[in-house]
Amino acid sequence: MLYDFYGNLLTDKQREILELYYQHDLSLAEIAAEGGISRQGVHDLVKRAVRTLEKAEEKMGLVERFAGQEKLLRRLREILSADVLDEVARLEALSLLDKLPE
Repeated sequence: MLYDFYGNLLTDKQREILELYYQHDLSLAEIAAEGGISRQGVHDLVKRAVRTLEKAEEKMGLVERFAGQEKLLRRLREILSADVLDEVARLEALSLLDKLPE
């Protein structure tokens, strides 16, 4: 998820390497051979890129906020999917809606 939210903060090379490593499940050696760099160079690029993504999340918290909103929406869906919506459930649903951004 960090890549989805903050991937644009990376260089083209970092994005390419992370996609090969995480999305295409290539080994460091395979990426190195394909990219014409050393295995250690690929390892360093991956570590640096992941650190950049983690620092962005520490500063902005978008992934954490998104996960929290997803949790609220799941609970809201549970409440509204019930056969009967009593007053307590209605009030909880309204409370959950107030916690979501407009």
